[in-house]
Amino acid sequence: MAIFFTLMLIIAVIFFFPIQAVFSAVDTIEPYKTIGDGTTLISIGGIFELGFFSRGNSKNRYVGIWYKNIPVQTVVWVANRCNPIVDSFGSLTINSTGNLVLLDHNKSVIWSTNSSKQAKKPIAQLLDSGNLVLRDEEDVNSETNYLWQSFDYPSDTLLPNMKFRWDLKSGLKRRLSAWKNWDDPCPGDFTHGTEFDPQLQTFTEFYFRKGTKKFYRTGPWNGLRFSGSPDLRTNPLYGFDFVDTEDEVYFIYDLKNKSVISILVLNQTTSLRERLIWIEAEKIWRTYASFPRDGCDKYGVCGANANCLINDNPICHCLKGFKPKSQEKWNSMDWSEGCVRSSPLNCLEKEKDGFIKFSDLKVPDTTRSWVNKSMNLKECRAKCLSDCSCTAYTNSDITGQGSGCVIWYDDLIDIRQFSDTGHDLFIRISRLELGKINDNKIRIVIPVAVVGGVTGMLLLGYFIWRRYLKDKTDRNETSRKNGGQEEDLELPLFNLSTIATATENFLVDNKLGEGGFGSVYRGKLEDGKQIAVKRLSISSRQGVKELKNEVKLIAKLQHRNLVTLLGCCIQGEEKVLVYEYMSNKSLDSFIFGQNEGKLLEWSKRFEIIYGIARGLQYLHQDSRLRVIHRDLKASNILLDSEMNPKISDFGLARTFVGDHTEEKTNRVIGTYGYMAPEYAINGFFSIKSDVFSFGVLVLEIITGKKSRGFHGDNHDLTLIGHAWMLHNEGNSFGLLDQHSMESAYDLKQVLRCIHIGLLCVQKSPADRPNMSSVVFMLQSESELPQPKPPGYFTEMDSTKANSSSIKPKPSSTNDVSISLVEAR
Repeated sequence: MAIFFTLMLIIAVIFFFPIQAVFSAVDTIEPYKTIGDGTTLISIGGIFELGFFSRGNSKNRYVGIWYKNIPVQTVVWVANRCNPIVDSFGSLTINSTGNLVLLDHNKSVIWSTNSSKQAKKPIAQLLDSGNLVLRDEEDVNSETNYLWQSFDYPSDTLLPNMKFRWDLKSGLKRRLSAWKNWDDPCPGDFTHGTEFDPQLQTFTEFYFRKGTKKFYRTGPWNGLRFSGSPDLRTNPLYGFDFVDTEDEVYFIYDLKNKSVISILVLNQTTSLRERLIWIEAEKIWRTYASFPRDGCDKYGVCGANANCLINDNPICHCLKGFKPKSQEKWNSMDWSEGCVRSSPLNCLEKEKDGFIKFSDLKVPDTTRSWVNKSMNLKECRAKCLSDCSCTAYTNSDITGQGSGCVIWYDDLIDIRQFSDTGHDLFIRISRLELGKINDNKIRIVIPVAVVGGVTGMLLLGYFIWRRYLKDKTDRNETSRKNGGQEEDLELPLFNLSTIATATENFLVDNKLGEGGFGSVYRGKLEDGKQIAVKRLSISSRQGVKELKNEVKLIAKLQHRNLVTLLGCCIQGEEKVLVYEYMSNKSLDSFIFGQNEGKLLEWSKRFEIIYGIARGLQYLHQDSRLRVIHRDLKASNILLDSEMNPKISDFGLARTFVGDHTEEKTNRVIGTYGYMAPEYAINGFFSIKSDVFSFGVLVLEIITGKKSRGFHGDNHDLTLIGHAWMLHNEGNSFGLLDQHSMESAYDLKQVLRCIHIGLLCVQKSPADRPNMSSVVFMLQSESELPQPKPPGYFTEMDSTKANSSSIKPKPSSTNDVSISLVEAR
């Protein structure tokens, strides 16, 4: 009997423990271990499963994560969304660099994690939260210190306890994107993510987009819920929280009953974000809630300065103090042009404006907003009143008595009315409109005055007359002080002596460069602050207009990728602009300098491309004005101490009002090699002419070659033409400046940027993407459309376009600006 038990013990040692080891490793992948097609990982609690799958009739194979015990396969995350394996020989493993990689039958990398940190003992693990993590098993904090996690790269599903966040330190933004269709997990055009500008202190919101267009927004967080989501309140299914700190911004939810399964999913077909609950008894997913809910949730349905009331007919109403921009269209229920002020605001009398309080609103789009969480409502009102471009204000947090300050600029977009649980908003109206409201109040008071006798009437008339005389005196005094003109330059004025001292009397050794209208000098103010001083050439006849244009424009523009104008000096013949100092000077000195180019590794080049795109997007779409730069080039991109790009030199810029996007001029000014063909030949400029210049700049940044004066194997081709030829040959890699970029680069990202550059330089403006689309394409991995032939394919094309130009003296930047006397 003893022998029998001994044998049983030996069998247990040999067989039982290895089996246990296998089961304990079912949720992990260790180095040089492989998960093949047909094998899966299962989280330790048996909640989620990871493996290869196909959908519908498609034979494409993807690696994804789904609920283990739900018979309706519900995939919540996909690794290779747009890059499927076409057979069943794929494998998932950890490679020699410690990254998790997906390989096809040729051992080519189809997808991989992007951890830059080398782990001593890397393992990939599927957690019960549905999060696939890569961690270092030898790290004592490896349970929380992830080298990479799938939660940072969501697909179409937001899972419980998954932070839907923007990491402000790393710049990582989590964004949901719907599957293109049931069979194809590649992202469609329906996306959801957070948007705000931390540099401009705008208010945080979550937006849904169809392509690049805003489709629905949640409204900003008001301390209790999102302003446009009154249904987001205490409920028995889930709890929720929103966190906004200097390090990160995120929304998160958790399920109160752990036995309940509920997820948030984007649906491309219905264009809805749906909260689904799994009903075990019926074996189905049931919709608990969905957004958008109704016609008033459609972004901007009523146009600018209007309110949407879903239970009214019609649903759109101009705000008090506003009227339809087009009464005829408004009457036909075409609200696209929105409403305008019945009486315009007057900046000379801004302190006399007033505010109307609107309650229970979804507050306007916060793209053009500013927030300060430490101010009270009284201080907020005073700040808004002091700035004539401020159109509304409110508390940022409505809990308790309310706190914080949010200020809106320009038109108020996408407001809707709720029956309760909305937000108060104080909308600015002119003194004249305020007077009309007061007149209505006076008409109610007059009968009381009559009852009180003639004395009351006389006193009332006296006070009205006194107010009229005071208003008239104030207007005359303001006009006299300004010489009968409104002063709109809201910048500090420097004395010439201060500028001369700072630049050592414009010492030649302090000269940073020279452009078409003057020179730029480095300087230092008395407080030690370094500045860049643009001194307008006295002999320049064009410069005064351009300087005034630049001051008026850039004073109203604030963005991390635009250079900051600190002030100006206009004294006698001297006309000077004072900018923040950019220690790394301009981009051209790096990308065209053989030695400096080696310092500019690919990751930094990509950040520069993306930063320029963000700056242009702001100018074209998000700023208070629609601005066309008209002279975007490498020498007009300045680099700060951290190599962040900043667009500079707005002397040639033009602004558009409203939806106007194109203009024609008989005075074509710009720089050879960057000008769009429709502008150089016919004088038409638009946001698409800036897009063309951006495309040229992208190709220059990648190649390290100047667009003008490019010399390749085929001397007839321009840089644009050379890039187009290589693209058609499937050899865009040949465009890469490998000599300048000796460090590692992301080939896929490089080729994508070349492709985007070619889309931007297409000959027809209508074919070129706008900058919002460009920014989206740079951020995503979505499929790109094929570009059409570019403008300026050969040098001859460029010569014809510029044949009637007048060339001024060359500048030190080797960029030649041109002025066409007549547009052809």
